[in-house]
Formats: sequence, structure tokens, C-alpha cells
Amino acid sequence: MAFYEEPEGYEKTALSGLQGAWENLRSAVVENHPFPESHRLLFHIDKGMSWESVRDLNRMKSALLLVQNIAVTIQAPGDILFWVEAVWENLEEVLNPSD
Repeated sequence: MAFYEEPEGYEKTALSGLQGAWENLRSAVVENHPFPESHRLLFHIDKGMSWESVRDLNRMKSALLLVQNIAVTIQAPGDILFWVEAVWENLEEVLNPSD
């Protein structure tokens, strides 16, 4: 019986970049917590990172739009706004891959 061996390296994909951007956004919110509406941002970020959103990228897009609207409205710290934009860029890359 053959055993599966763990690969020695991993290829970066558009989806792994998207996952990393979401994780960095969440970390930025946690590092700046507490601030007004940070609990709402965390809720919607977790929703955007959920399995249901990964399976339905339109759902992810809706969650990200809500996160962006909240972040802009409350004038979130700059690093949070930076990572919101990074998630958008990575999501666009997943939705519209360049050949």
C-alpha cells in the first residue's frame, strides 16, 4: 500500500492569494480591535471566508462589498482599508484570470 507524501513545496494559486488576503484583512481588524463596528467587520469577514462563500464567489463578493461599505463608513484604520482593497484585487484575479 502506497502512502501519500506531503509535497515539499506548494504552488501559489489565485485562490491561495485570495485566502491569504482575507486572513490578512481579518488580522488587521483583530489587531486594531476594539473600535466602533469592529465586531460587525469580523462577523462579515468570517462570512466572506466561509465555506459557503468559497463555493459561491458571488456570495463572497457580496460579503466583501458589505465589509468595504462598513470600513469606509466608519473610517477604519488605513491598514484595514489596504487589506480590503487587496481582497478585491485577489477576488478579481480569481473571477477574471489572465491567460
